[in-house]
Amino acid sequence: MGGTRFVFFGGKGGVGKTTVSSAFGLDSARAGDRTLLVSTDPAHSTGDVFEQSFGDDPQRVESYENLWAMEIDPEREIADHLQGIKRKLNSQLSASMINEVDVQLEMAHQTPGAYEAALFDRFIDVMANAEEYDRVVFDTSPTGGTLRLLSLPELLRDWVEQLRAKRMQSVELYERAAIGKREPRRMREGDPILARLEERRDRFEFAHETLRTDASFYLVMNPDDLSLRETERAIDALDEYDLDVGGIVINRVTPEPESHEEGRGASYLRERCSKERDRIEAAHDRLEPPIVAEIEARVEEIRGPLLADVADELDVIRAEERDQSSTR
Repeated sequence: MGGTRFVFFGGKGGVGKTTVSSAFGLDSARAGDRTLLVSTDPAHSTGDVFEQSFGDDPQRVESYENLWAMEIDPEREIADHLQGIKRKLNSQLSASMINEVDVQLEMAHQTPGAYEAALFDRFIDVMANAEEYDRVVFDTSPTGGTLRLLSLPELLRDWVEQLRAKRMQSVELYERAAIGKREPRRMREGDPILARLEERRDRFEFAHETLRTDASFYLVMNPDDLSLRETERAIDALDEYDLDVGGIVINRVTPEPESHEEGRGASYLRERCSKERDRIEAAHDRLEPPIVAEIEARVEEIRGPLLADVADELDVIRAEERDQSSTR
C-alpha cells in the first residue's frame, strides 16, 4: 500500500462528500488495499450509494472485494458516551454525589459540542482498532463540525494534563493532612480518577500523533462562490492545527453542451458552464492545495457503474500518495 492509512474527505454540507469518499474507497479496494469506509456524517447516505444497509460495525460491501463500510450513529454515540461516563463515576463517587452528577451530565450532553465529544471517542476507537485494514476512508461531517472534531486532540490533551496535575495535588494534600507525613494511600495504591485521566490523555496523544503523521485530508467543493469561500476557510482552519490539505476535489461540474446544440437550454448551460469555469480558475489561483480532480455532474444517482467511473477520476489521489510515499 502507498500513502497514508487514514484519508478524510471534508467540505460544506451538500457538496457530495459521500459520493467522493465512497468512490475513493472503491478505488483503494480495487487496487488491492483492504479498505474500510466510515461515515461520520449525521445524514448517512453511504448505504444509498452501495444500495445496502450499514450499521455501527464494519460490514463487507456486497459485490466488491476488499471493501467494508460502517455508519456511525451520532445519537447512539452520545447516549453510549453518557452511560459510559456514568458507569465509571458511579464506582468512584459517593451516593450523595451521584444524583447531582447525573443531572450535570444530562445538561452537558445537551450543549453544543456534545456531538463532537461523543463522536471523537468513537473516532479514536476506529483508528486504534483498524489493524486489519490497509486504509480507512472517512466521510466526515460538514466542515464546521469536522474542524471542531479534528481540533479536539490538542485542546483536550492540554486540558487533561491540567486536570491530572490538579487531581494529584488535591489527593496528596488531602491525604497528607489526614495521615501526616506518610505516603498517601491513594497515591501508593493507584487513584481511579487519575488512572481515567491518564487513559484519556493517552487516547488524545494517539489521535494527535496519528492525524499528523498517518492521515491525509481532502476537501470537496462545488464550482460556486459559497463553496469556494467555505473551502478557503477550511484550509485556513486546518492549517491552524498543523493539518495539511492534500488536494481539492471539485464535484458536480456541469457538462458543456455540444457545439451544434442551440435553444434556451443550451444557452443556459453555456452561461452556467462559463460561470463555473470562472470559479474553477479562481480555485486554481486562490487555493494553495492542488485541484486533484474535477468530477462532472451526472443525471442519475451515482452508484454501481457510475461510482466506478468516479473512482477512475480519483485514482490521481492514490497515484500522488504513492509518489509521496516512495520519496520518504
